[in-house]
Amino acid sequence: MPDLQYFSLKNKTALVTGALGLLGKNHCEALAEAGANVIVSDLNENECMNFANDLSERFNSKCSGMFLDITDINSVQEMRAYISKQYAILDVLVNNAGINDAVENSQGISESSEFENYPLELWNRSLNVNLTGVFLTCQKLGGLMKESGRGSIINIASTYGIVAPDQSVYLRPDGSRGFIKSPSYPVTKAGVIMLTKYLSVYWASSGVRVNSLSPGGVMNGQEQYFVENYSRRTPLGRMSMPDDYKGALIFLASDASSYMTGANLVVDGGWTAW
Repeated sequence: MPDLQYFSLKNKTALVTGALGLLGKNHCEALAEAGANVIVSDLNENECMNFANDLSERFNSKCSGMFLDITDINSVQEMRAYISKQYAILDVLVNNAGINDAVENSQGISESSEFENYPLELWNRSLNVNLTGVFLTCQKLGGLMKESGRGSIINIASTYGIVAPDQSVYLRPDGSRGFIKSPSYPVTKAGVIMLTKYLSVYWASSGVRVNSLSPGGVMNGQEQYFVENYSRRTPLGRMSMPDDYKGALIFLASDASSYMTGANLVVDGGWTAW
């Protein structure tokens, strides 16, 4: 019988970036429920504070909400100073913030959706947020972990950081194309996985573990044709629900994964198995 205390995060401090997003909120809830004091960070500080207060009341934890722009080194430095002053130590960092050209947010395809015409501005924006932002938070906040000699960093990647997008799942029943997945998201998520491996080796002797978590497609109000296409393409026969990653996140954050670093934990219903 496993000792469930290995999964406890009681009195630990955890920071989640992009905490107001669909998965971000679930990550925060999972950490708070496991006993952690969660720092809810995103671009809207008032909403971060409101959600943090809600977490504190529901899970009897010391949560706080803070503005954080992961692409701005000064903002990341301010977060580091805040953590040092208010909590002294950061135990868990969940790099969840990112931008994704998701099918549910699509305005349809245009000429610029095609790779041959994909705008450099959008490519650079994705690199800046999805990859450089993770670099900065790991550098400054992971550096804080190194100084304390402990910590777990969880970088949220994607199945599309492992395999190329299957463009056929975006086809409507009449054969027309409703969406084209761009190159920037897969490329940046692949970069996140390799940055994870790099840092896991670099900090191996410092007590800081670095792993990535690769989710599959998440239910979020997509059109029925897409849900059916995606589910048919997935061995478990469905898209994930937003709370399907809570267990994996707590595993990576806690001592239950104390001998795990440099790994990419894939939770995708089998999408990458074939």
